[in-house]
Amino acid sequence: MRFSVVVAAYNVARYLTDFCASIDAQTLPAEEFEVVVVDDGSTDSTLADVRAWAATTRVRVRVLTKANGGQSTARNLGVDTILAAEGGLVGGQWITFLDPDDVIHDDYLAKVAAFLDRHADVDMIATNRVMLDDASGKVTDTHPLRWMFRGGDSVRDLVRDRSYFHGSAPSAFFRSDVLDRTGLRFSDEVRPNFEDGHFSSHYLLAFEAPRVGFLQSAHYVYRKRRDSSSTLQQSLGDSRRYIDVLRHGYLEVLESAQERYGAAPEWLQNFIIYELHYYFTAYANSHGAATPPPDRLEEFHELMRRILEHVDPDVIRRCEQPTLAVEWRLAMMHAYRDEPWTEEAATIVDYDREQRLVKLSYRFTGPTPAEEFELRGELIEPPHAKTRVFEAHGRVMLSERTIWLPARQAVHVRLHGQSWPVQVQRPTVARTAVRRRNAARLEPGSHEVHPHAYVAPTDEQLRLLAAATRRVPRRAFADAWVLMDRVHDADDSGEHLFRWLRENRPEINAWFVLEKGTPDWRRLRKEGYGRRLVDYGSHRWKLLMLNAKHLISSHADEPIVHPPGLEFTAPRWRFTFLQHGVIKDDLSKWLNTKPIETFVTSTAGEYDSIVADGNTYKFSSREVVLTGLPRFDLVREAGAAVPPQERDLLLVAPTWRQWLVKPLAVGSQRRATAGEVLETEFVQQWLAFLRDPALAAAAKRQNLRIALLPHPNLASLAEQLDLPEGIEMFGFDGDVRKLFARAAVLVTDYSSMAFNAAYIDRPVVYFQFDADRVLGGAHVGRAGYFDYGRDGFGPVATDVAAAVEATVETIEHGRAPAAPYAERIAATFGQRDGRCRERVFEAIVASTQPGGRG
Repeated sequence: MRFSVVVAAYNVARYLTDFCASIDAQTLPAEEFEVVVVDDGSTDSTLADVRAWAATTRVRVRVLTKANGGQSTARNLGVDTILAAEGGLVGGQWITFLDPDDVIHDDYLAKVAAFLDRHADVDMIATNRVMLDDASGKVTDTHPLRWMFRGGDSVRDLVRDRSYFHGSAPSAFFRSDVLDRTGLRFSDEVRPNFEDGHFSSHYLLAFEAPRVGFLQSAHYVYRKRRDSSSTLQQSLGDSRRYIDVLRHGYLEVLESAQERYGAAPEWLQNFIIYELHYYFTAYANSHGAATPPPDRLEEFHELMRRILEHVDPDVIRRCEQPTLAVEWRLAMMHAYRDEPWTEEAATIVDYDREQRLVKLSYRFTGPTPAEEFELRGELIEPPHAKTRVFEAHGRVMLSERTIWLPARQAVHVRLHGQSWPVQVQRPTVARTAVRRRNAARLEPGSHEVHPHAYVAPTDEQLRLLAAATRRVPRRAFADAWVLMDRVHDADDSGEHLFRWLRENRPEINAWFVLEKGTPDWRRLRKEGYGRRLVDYGSHRWKLLMLNAKHLISSHADEPIVHPPGLEFTAPRWRFTFLQHGVIKDDLSKWLNTKPIETFVTSTAGEYDSIVADGNTYKFSSREVVLTGLPRFDLVREAGAAVPPQERDLLLVAPTWRQWLVKPLAVGSQRRATAGEVLETEFVQQWLAFLRDPALAAAAKRQNLRIALLPHPNLASLAEQLDLPEGIEMFGFDGDVRKLFARAAVLVTDYSSMAFNAAYIDRPVVYFQFDADRVLGGAHVGRAGYFDYGRDGFGPVATDVAAAVEATVETIEHGRAPAAPYAERIAATFGQRDGRCRERVFEAIVASTQPGGRG
């Protein structure tokens, strides 16, 4: 018999129909393979379903059952059964370990058999994994290791082809005689992941020069479960991943390799690098718990240090892994070494032709190096400088120093008291992220900035470029300031700065972009701005953007910063991020990807949290300005118009959650709520608060009306709520400033709307029943400089009863914030003078002046 297929099954009844069908459909003759299914104590119908299949299929199937003990113990029982050849079944020459929630192509086993006929001397077979999205049913070739299968089926000698490795047991075939001879089995200590990798690595270490067949033609379909219930999908939140896997998995196999061969072979080092880099990238990108327990962080980092002692830094540098970002590559090379490290050269990575500044960058570990910059024989102070850190699991792994310097002549750099080389980076970023001015050479200094990568536009795109340079578009749109809020609505800082420009700076060629036909489009036309409105995505909009000098928006979503339809040309505009609210959490993961030239902030704490050295933002004083939000001028006016006795709303304004809404559709800023959202803790907690009789009684005593103002991303949810009688529902399609002005108290959770209320001295209450999840990174950012208990503008409650009690006490205190919240508000907002729009305008103008805002 050729193959034995071991299947460890636990509560997979809903996937068995597809799995069994893929086995039944195999074109390889049935007598050439067998299936051994080990039910690991399932509590659903898995065992009964497998037995029913075994009784009807043409394939030889043996069904075993055992008490639940985990995938490794189930697989081991399957191997032991095959090697013992009990019950008259003759074990296959090769064993594989299919997962029962996946499927294989009809010719999968036949492809492997045919390859073995041609290459009988290989030690392992590795098949090509493609990804099945369980939610959509779409299959894509997106596995991060797909590069190993480029060029078709091949045999790789891992000593020679040392960047290759394989660690997936389901998509691999192992020689039965080797498992019998070595006694190799899956380790029950390696959980919740890497048991496959640990087993496969030990198997390959049995060969001094392992030869692996990589079969591009044999497709293993890996299912990404829609409920994230697979072992791999759940492992990021399992604390064992951060201690047990490191100790019993990676470190153990590296130490075994060293004991056997004197050092870990390079293919194994590459495999460990591939595994380790997820500990950093998953942390950086996580929307949940992707870190060790706080009391085991030190143990985690010590294990990481011991593991990386077995990995050559040069192997990390050469590692052919596209998902390993350069920053984490350098961190793995240097963060756990005893000696501080500084990059070999400072690199010119950007050039601002209008400000006549160049941007130098270098990375280091340990303390910031002593720096000196010399221009024309004299020491100079950089106009702008920033130390950004790359932090993971409570530890700074790497720091990046960026310095903006005059571009008049070549600058000499000294670090650690020594002359340091300066080199020019040949840009490798996509052309859509590149400003045209950056493609120019430095002048008149000696360092050259190379042109960015360029792809020739199509004939249609060439016609658009030609149209944009004709007399009428050039005359109408020359040096345009393009302002917008969201693609589909307005009445935020973009609109209010646009209005201010038209009224106070008519010499500025200002235009407002919005989706045609929306309520705000009709409103602005009615108010006389129709000739200055441009329909987002239209031909006229493309002509406007191709002539724009500034793009200014309160939002930084992809449809704004990288407008679809203009990808073929590098933008010449400078992007100003007006912001929708005040940043209080760490949003660096999101904002660092945006090409922001002017970054508006409103409080000293917010400004420092972004600009100061030692945080995770890339932005410096060159980009970030402290001006206040343009719409704050309107909030101030609205607040002053409503005296205390007319403040009649108990305004409830929860913000959205990442897990409640579906991803943005391409080219849109609209979000739909996810399924079954009404059953979530979010909805149930807020409904319990709104339905509390004590809240209704207090509102009645104070002559207040309870009003609900959900975040725009939850607009579709609001229509489904079963609200108590008397609660009013408001949306953001009206003048929201009037709602804040009328508020006797604002009840929110984490929303920056609390800053709106505080700006006009309205009391605030925070209801934060899910603080651990939201502030732990499950939403769009991590907890930042702002501590709600220390810095907030009102009391913080974590359950319904406490939230109701805090709200009742707040409204009964009066229509103004109580101590100490009144003092916090005064300290937070240094300037409430109605000049935010003016300051933003001046900052944008300064951004195009030589020297910038320095």
